[in-house]
Amino acid sequence: MRVYLDNCCYNRPYDDQSQLRISLESQAKLHVQAIIRDGEIQLASSYMLIYENSKNRSETKRRAIEQFVANNTSVYIDETHSSEVENLAETIAATGVKSADAIHTACAILTKSDYLLTTDDRLLKYKNDNIMIVNPTEFIRLIGGTNDE
Repeated sequence: MRVYLDNCCYNRPYDDQSQLRISLESQAKLHVQAIIRDGEIQLASSYMLIYENSKNRSETKRRAIEQFVANNTSVYIDETHSSEVENLAETIAATGVKSADAIHTACAILTKSDYLLTTDDRLLKYKNDNIMIVNPTEFIRLIGGTNDE
């Protein structure tokens, strides 16, 4: 199984944890990272994630995300695939998905990820036959907490 996490998903543990939804999504995202570290699932990543993360104003957050991605990515789509990504992203964006989210979705599809994990409510509404788009909490529920299924 392969997962792609978008930038908002990586940043969820840094959000205000006083809201239950945010806290649960943060815990689920950290559990997903543990499963990835343990080699139970593969992590896909892209040049778009690296670009967005580079804009993070917090050096601590930026470095933590950068390190995790660098140490755990199994499949990476780089700029040499940008034409293919942009063509697919254009089709996705035509459905109302924001440009950056469309690029993440295209990258997730092109890396043959099974799931795109996001905490973005608008992106969660987008449906595609090539990938399941879910929040981290839903993902943990779907896999039963482990990859044993």
